[in-house]
Amino acid sequence: MVSTRTTPEVGGIGHSPRRKEDPRFIQGKGNYIEDIKLPGMLWMDIVRSPYAHARIVSIDASKALAIPGVLAVITGKDLEKYGLHWMPTLMSDTQMVLPTDTVKYQAQEVCAVIATERYIAADAIQAVEVEYEELPVVVDPFKAMEPGATLVRPDKGKDTNHIWHWEVGDPDATDAILKASDLVVKQDVYIPRIHVASIETCGCVASFDKVEGKLTVWMTTQAPHAIRTVLALVAGHVGLSEERIRVISPDIGGGFGGKVPVYPGYVIAIAASVLIGKPVKWIEDRMENLQADSFARDYHTTAELGVNRDGTLTALRVKTLADHGYADSAANPSKFPAGLYHICTGSYDLKGAHVEVDGVYTNKPPGGVAYRCSFRVTEAVHTIERMVDIAAHEIGMDPAALRMKNFIEEDQFPYKSVLGWEYDSGNYHAALRKAMDIIGYEDLRKEQLEKRAKGELMGIGISSFTEIVGAGPSRDFDILGIKMFDSAEIRVHPTGKAIARFGTKSQGQGHETTYAQIVAEELGIPMSQVQVEEGDTDTAPYGLGTYASRSTPTAGAAAAMAARIAG
Repeated sequence: MVSTRTTPEVGGIGHSPRRKEDPRFIQGKGNYIEDIKLPGMLWMDIVRSPYAHARIVSIDASKALAIPGVLAVITGKDLEKYGLHWMPTLMSDTQMVLPTDTVKYQAQEVCAVIATERYIAADAIQAVEVEYEELPVVVDPFKAMEPGATLVRPDKGKDTNHIWHWEVGDPDATDAILKASDLVVKQDVYIPRIHVASIETCGCVASFDKVEGKLTVWMTTQAPHAIRTVLALVAGHVGLSEERIRVISPDIGGGFGGKVPVYPGYVIAIAASVLIGKPVKWIEDRMENLQADSFARDYHTTAELGVNRDGTLTALRVKTLADHGYADSAANPSKFPAGLYHICTGSYDLKGAHVEVDGVYTNKPPGGVAYRCSFRVTEAVHTIERMVDIAAHEIGMDPAALRMKNFIEEDQFPYKSVLGWEYDSGNYHAALRKAMDIIGYEDLRKEQLEKRAKGELMGIGISSFTEIVGAGPSRDFDILGIKMFDSAEIRVHPTGKAIARFGTKSQGQGHETTYAQIVAEELGIPMSQVQVEEGDTDTAPYGLGTYASRSTPTAGAAAAMAARIAG
């Protein structure tokens, strides 16, 4: 039984009210990018490369421009005149908005068509004739690291595809502990590249007001303020400084990390609106979304785990090659190039660990999205849990028993891991025991033995997932030099109602309900009378967005603090 401080009518923490945002969604009255329609709005579609690496010999747009309703074809050369053909990534790398001479991955943007109607633009991209000269391709990160490999990013001024090297832990101590262990299990672990594939693809409507000199962009972004900052970095030199940019993130049909990066399509649409003087709308189709948007995972790992015959896990050594495609565009707000990968000691009390990660360029779309987890935590957990299973098999110990033996004890919290993370609290033994009781673990093992005796196969999997959430505090988290934080602003009206604004952006998490409950809890105002707004950089306080399970821990905490001040 959950104890509550407020009445059901107020609906604070602990109550289960109906979600405030649901009525508009279940009635089909959400407001998505597709629903944004402005007077005189034009449509944009994008010509994409059929090659993973090629020199652009020529672009002939004459046939496309001859189609009624086609107004312009924008190339990298056009953007180059304004210094808009390159842009920064959130990891302080760079990527092309449109290429001026060479494409680096299949489905990369080559040029854009602007037309009066969506399907006119779609027809016109088929009429643009591009002549390519194919170049050697490297898609294997191991081959990309070999001497003489095809150079993906000659613009970096290096003769290698190596992006960065990062390591953490004590290599000598780890080596000594592994040598002293009864057994060291070693395994290559590959987590392949995957794609987010939200129900709604990415898109935007860019509208530049020449009189005001102000840009408004409706955009499918999980982090409106951070995107506004990136846009200012891209276009500040042509007069679009941050105070002249307004980013509005309407309702979003799923994000899962894939709507954190700045995609070239956004910038091209903005450039088109500025150059033409009319609103420009772009929504990618599903094929574009699957081919060209940022990807997750693509980690090639070799791991070694020490274990003694009594089942004591001793130390972990991890070496990883991270395939970032042609740009390191990871949506990673930590200060570590490999994100939070060094949570890879997991839930276990290891005495030594050393992790090395090397980022590599290949002729693939940019990678690094934190799909459905904090940044690289899934890769880390998969690695340690796979190794624990292998260790259990090698010494003939039940996988659950091995985990129970090596879990961090409840009285060890707060616990400092050997790789530097502080775990504030936990009771891993009780959590696993409860899960085992729910599924009837011991009975399942008996059933497994019986089936194996008949020649039937039955698998039982166990995994303990220790995740860092919240993307904070700022000592460990940072993006574009901005310390990670979030904000809340609460205004109480004379009639006792309230409006609360946040720098986060829901993609289905239910923020309007959660935040209203927090405010109701602190101020005693019924949650039904608390209006929650987010996603508009002109009205919301600066925040770093919604991802990594961070909104309630950061913006929710800010709401509680603001409410206490107001109260």
